[in-house]
Amino acid sequence: MENGHDNRLGFLITDAGRLCGRLFDERAKARLGLTRAQSRVLAYLSWYGETNQARLAETLEISPISLTRLLDRMTEGGWVVRAADANDRRAYCVQATRKARAALAQVLDVGDRVADEALTGFDAHERQMLIGLLHRIRANLAQALASCGTEQA
Repeated sequence: MENGHDNRLGFLITDAGRLCGRLFDERAKARLGLTRAQSRVLAYLSWYGETNQARLAETLEISPISLTRLLDRMTEGGWVVRAADANDRRAYCVQATRKARAALAQVLDVGDRVADEALTGFDAHERQMLIGLLHRIRANLAQALASCGTEQA
């Protein structure tokens, strides 16, 4: 296999992710008025429930100040609420609102449609195989990070 930039795993995964993200951004903004970053916040809150703001920033791999700005906009839009953390008075917990929970199905639908477009021309077996291979890649990389003493994602 040629090792030009078009055949490098990291480049291909990153570029495919970038393009999926841009398409998701366009679709989510048009349909819901949400950005990709805001949609990620809603998805994580729906999967993990109310969470500490610092933990959310770590999970999303964004700086705490960037998350604060993002949450400011989301609070203004009625998507999330923040309250003092009962266990740490210096921290805040973030919770999705009823409006956000109602919109989650639409957010996921946008993601599903982007995935369908990305996988156009793939049959069901190829789709399953690709997903399985990506799971294996993720597991291999998580194991490599763990052996370096780095936390897993």
